[in-house]
Amino acid sequence: MDRLVQRAVLFDHYGDLLNEKQRRIAEYTISDDMSLSEIGEAEGITRQAASDLLKRADDKLLEYEEKLGVIRKTESIRSSLETIRNLTSDPAVISELSKIESELDL
Repeated sequence: MDRLVQRAVLFDHYGDLLNEKQRRIAEYTISDDMSLSEIGEAEGITRQAASDLLKRADDKLLEYEEKLGVIRKTESIRSSLETIRNLTSDPAVISELSKIESELDL
């Protein structure tokens, strides 16, 4: 998975668990597509400090996924539901699968 996409997915799931500065730095790169130099300027820090903060935020996001596994579990559920969908043509089952996906926000 592309690093920026992976960062965005992890941030969507775990961004609220980051401290304020890490969250802001991650948002700059994900939402605003800012370079490290631009982030440093916006935050009044060096490019290297921005890089260090982003690295720590990335490490934290990966740590949360390793410990909690929300993304991994979500993908497993999504895959299982798709397998069931492919094995049946029963409209009632397909309808129930859609309801489950909707409830789980898949």
